[in-house]
Amino acid sequence: MRTNKLLLWLLACLTLHAVACSKKNGSDMQESLDKAVKEERMALEKSLGNDVPSLTVLIETPKGKYFSSSAGNGGSVVTERTNFRFASNTKTFTSAAILNMMQDGWLNLDDKITANIPGSEIAYVPEDASWNFPHKADITIKELLQHNAGIYDLTNDTSQYHINGETYHAAMLIQDPNHQFTAHEFIAKLTEHNLSYGPPNTIYHYSNTGYAILGEIIARIYSYQAGAAKTCADYVQERITGSGAKVPLAVRFVQDAMEQQLPAPYVTGMIRYTDHIEIMDKENASGNVAEGNGIGCMADLNLFIRSLVKGQNVLQPAAVELMKNSVGPATKPENNNYALGCFHLDRLGYGHNGATTGYLSLMVYDPDTDISVIVLLPCWDLSGPETFTQCLKALNNAGLAARTALGYPGK
Repeated sequence: MRTNKLLLWLLACLTLHAVACSKKNGSDMQESLDKAVKEERMALEKSLGNDVPSLTVLIETPKGKYFSSSAGNGGSVVTERTNFRFASNTKTFTSAAILNMMQDGWLNLDDKITANIPGSEIAYVPEDASWNFPHKADITIKELLQHNAGIYDLTNDTSQYHINGETYHAAMLIQDPNHQFTAHEFIAKLTEHNLSYGPPNTIYHYSNTGYAILGEIIARIYSYQAGAAKTCADYVQERITGSGAKVPLAVRFVQDAMEQQLPAPYVTGMIRYTDHIEIMDKENASGNVAEGNGIGCMADLNLFIRSLVKGQNVLQPAAVELMKNSVGPATKPENNNYALGCFHLDRLGYGHNGATTGYLSLMVYDPDTDISVIVLLPCWDLSGPETFTQCLKALNNAGLAARTALGYPGK
């Protein structure tokens, strides 16, 4: 009897010791992460020669989830649930929507966009004259996802078409900040001015306008299947992210030009120019449907990218592999490995990044280590020739530093 009591006492002591060590290890890891994130923010401030309002990292590993937000002068820490505009991370949601439609037999990735939606006499894209843009009949759905379709980018590029030196998108917002954009409007400009980077699969060129076409395709397919008018956001909300989805998320995809205010709680974005600073919390995102109109928080982006790439969300493993690895022939893997709304970063994993009106963000998941990383930098620095690039690099640097701080391959 005494022996049994002694064994129970020893077992209890060992259990308490293990719990204490676990807490200590977790505390040490949090301290290490806090130190790494602060050092990355301060390193960026030094390289820019300017203050950085905040830098925040959420990292989930097999050992647990850790979060750290470092605020600088004039900035404030954020939480996992603080809303911001996650911009081109939206493209991964759009890709998930297209691939989910593929799984359901609603489309074929290799179909030309002029083909009919399966089972219907309705083309994937409108057949009216305003949609007769260059090489339309040769482009597939997959090539749009890969940025290999040759679609000229009306939101970022002024090389072939501009209005007073501004992109079409920027010029319309200058004329009217409440302008309601549509995919039809963008595509009519491609047709009117014969804008193109070339035939599909001859050149890789990132194109927001190409994703606007994907948004129109999603809307047309969903409208046909539902027997009622539907939008791209309707499909994503109802099938990919909403309360009835496999992995519900509190993200939103704004389409209305008048819905410009971020929902609380939110962090403001900042743009620093050479002579002034702008604080941003409002934006007309109607011109970014399917390519950059997402609003949400770091916790939801983490849940989305982890579950998606792990094959635990709407996509089956075969579709996940397509998303990760379907790099087009026009893409140069040594320079860019963009697949289907998704790219790979060494030692960080698969995912996307985003940049819009004072916000920079990154969401990635690494299957090799089962680590996801979300980084938020609510700051654009446009005060020098390389300062914006330094801000972009800070996203990757912070993600790598966070991995290193927790004992994983990183910086």
